[in-house]
Amino acid sequence: MHSTRTRLDRFMSQRLGIKRQSIRPILAQGRIRVDGRVADNVQQCIHQFSHVTFDEEILQNHKARYVMMNKPKGVISATKDQHHKTVIDLLGSDERDKLHITGRLDFNSTGLILLTNDGRWSRQLSSPANKLSKCYRVELEKPLNQSYISAFEQGMYFEFEGITTQPAKLKIISSHIAEVSLTEGRYHQIKRMFGRFQNKVLQLQRLSVGALVLDPELLPGQYRDLKQSEVESIFINN
Repeated sequence: MHSTRTRLDRFMSQRLGIKRQSIRPILAQGRIRVDGRVADNVQQCIHQFSHVTFDEEILQNHKARYVMMNKPKGVISATKDQHHKTVIDLLGSDERDKLHITGRLDFNSTGLILLTNDGRWSRQLSSPANKLSKCYRVELEKPLNQSYISAFEQGMYFEFEGITTQPAKLKIISSHIAEVSLTEGRYHQIKRMFGRFQNKVLQLQRLSVGALVLDPELLPGQYRDLKQSEVESIFINN
């Protein structure tokens, strides 16, 4: 489903198969409702989730949906794959064509992944301008020390892209476990950053995106719809 916005007269013209000039008298008769209110402006903006009726006949009634999933290991963050199970495959059959993934995880990474049919919302999540913080729990092959903290805070130069990463926060939880918070999503970024210390990442789990935290009740492969407060809170205190 595309996230498009259009004028009411254009929308009605396309749906009713009449000229746009014919929409004004229909409006004047109070025959068109948008989101439960009588429409009176041909320039009113209609988006993909506007509820539109004409003479009480529903012309559009798409519902926005937002889903949290606990991605298991060994599942592809893609809509389809010939060789591996995908995140979309974990959904019910009636949902697979409606949702898309926002914020992918590597094949062996686990944890919070979000799906939606709202293109505007997913673009907000992925926009670098919003600098949305993502937190990960990382298990490592070798012990950690304080030098990791300063290195992550300073950023690291990635020669392949010719960029220096934005400052990241690293919190040492135990000798081999850390929590990393960053606002970027460079290719295998966390693994590459620990790779500077020749320290292999054994497990990587995403715990949160913005203010939204993975539901501890969700087992790997399980999912649930977000509450409206969660949809709106994801950008709070970021």
